[in-house]
Amino acid sequence: MPDKPNLDGAYDLKTPDDNRRLYREWAKTYDQTFAQAHGFRLPQIVASAFEAAGGRGPVLDVGAGTGLVGQSLASLGVVPIDAFDLSGEMLDEAENKAVYRDLIQGNILERNPSIPDRKYDGIVSSGTFTMGHIGPEAFDEILRIAAHGALVTVAINAQHYQNADFGLAFDQLKGQIKGLSLTETRIYANGATGDHADDKALIAQFIVA
Repeated sequence: MPDKPNLDGAYDLKTPDDNRRLYREWAKTYDQTFAQAHGFRLPQIVASAFEAAGGRGPVLDVGAGTGLVGQSLASLGVVPIDAFDLSGEMLDEAENKAVYRDLIQGNILERNPSIPDRKYDGIVSSGTFTMGHIGPEAFDEILRIAAHGALVTVAINAQHYQNADFGLAFDQLKGQIKGLSLTETRIYANGATGDHADDKALIAQFIVA
């Protein structure tokens, strides 16, 4: 792990424990040293896409981190929102934004007994479907907790989409989802600098059948 948490360190994570360690160190400075410093725009894009498509609460923000997606959703009038994240320290920062109803610590790759089946009318995620984090296997739990007719809007790093074969995963979900759309967008603002400045993401949006 690098001396200071950074994007390359995040992309190199291998295990949930690695994830917890990095975000424990990064939580208090994440908004300033990453989101603001690099013009990280996915939270606003995901929130706007969800709201524009008629998304409504209750919403679960998967990999909520410090709460940037929730903050954007709340500003658009989409409530209530619950936060879900592996890192307790990141959830502490999210709580400070005062936009979440509940904060749930857990691993989205595992069944969470505290969340009933079909609880949420919306699922959003920004920055979690990426290298070193989670792949399409997370959709098993997402589809369990999403209500029939729920809107799902998640950002998927474009390179990770190819490497983890999300295309095949979506093909295998036919019958469980409908109306899938994939929209490419920049992850960082125009004028961003650094090795990842031009990285792209796909905004995947679908309805739970």
